[in-house]
Amino acid sequence: MNQVRHVPVMLQRCLDLLAPALAEPGAVVVDCTLGLGGHSEALLSTFPAVRLVALDRDQEALRLSGERLAPFGHRATLVHAVYDELPDVLARLEIPRVQGVLFDLGVSSMQLDEAERGFAYAQDSPLDMRMDQSSGVSAAEVLNTYPPGELVRILRAYGEEKQAKRIVSAVVREREKEPFSHSARLVELIRDALPQAAKRTGGNPAKRTFQALRIEVNGELSVLERAIPAAVTSLAVGGRIAVLSYHSLEDRLVKQVFAAGAANTAPPGLPVVPERYQPRLRLLTRGAELPSEEEIAENRRAAPARLRGAQRIREDAL
Repeated sequence: MNQVRHVPVMLQRCLDLLAPALAEPGAVVVDCTLGLGGHSEALLSTFPAVRLVALDRDQEALRLSGERLAPFGHRATLVHAVYDELPDVLARLEIPRVQGVLFDLGVSSMQLDEAERGFAYAQDSPLDMRMDQSSGVSAAEVLNTYPPGELVRILRAYGEEKQAKRIVSAVVREREKEPFSHSARLVELIRDALPQAAKRTGGNPAKRTFQALRIEVNGELSVLERAIPAAVTSLAVGGRIAVLSYHSLEDRLVKQVFAAGAANTAPPGLPVVPERYQPRLRLLTRGAELPSEEEIAENRRAAPARLRGAQRIREDAL
């Protein structure tokens, strides 16, 4: 396995954010997005007493990181699951609360680098994009079967694509001649459909459409909407959570959950705020932290990363 290609994003900062909670004896940390195991390996190495539970929906990622984490033996438990299944996973493992949770929401290097997975627009490959290839609809099925209005909504909502209508009109016209199966044809269609001005900004013009299809195929935002609150609930008091997002839709969602948890929910004008209205979370980052210029120079995939952290400071009110 080529481990050189996998460079964990903002690794040291993630470790620093989680460190105070992982010093506890018997601490458990959950890596909700195992991928190729870079963050997990660093967590196990840096905190020699910690137990790791790691989740991934991608069977190939689990196999490869299983090899990488084998030296840590029983300290690492790898589970085939999507991250919104965290409460069920912890219940099965009889772990009531955890001290740390990490999410790295980027598409893994392996998925981007292996052409047959269909995530990358820079090379021709089957339009698949499923993180778990054992279930669900592929990107090709979305393109070939969704009604035009639904495709426009997806491109606008998940890709923030201003030219969604033009692209979808071209897709609908072309899919009637022949269904889509490979990425190169879609990339070419997008290039042809966009006005010149739109092609001059923001890198590859297909980027936003591919992002939108990937989010739709994997239900990423709806999964995340369930997963972040579930992860906060799974934290013991004093436990910490760190989340790396890669586009504004994810980051906004994380920000909303953290802000709600850190807010005082008391009605205005109370002279003393009762316990049940006190914040459950303390924010550990001021806004979203960005990778350093040095890190971006070394690892271009770090460029869009946004990191937010929070600490559980009290139990939920009954």
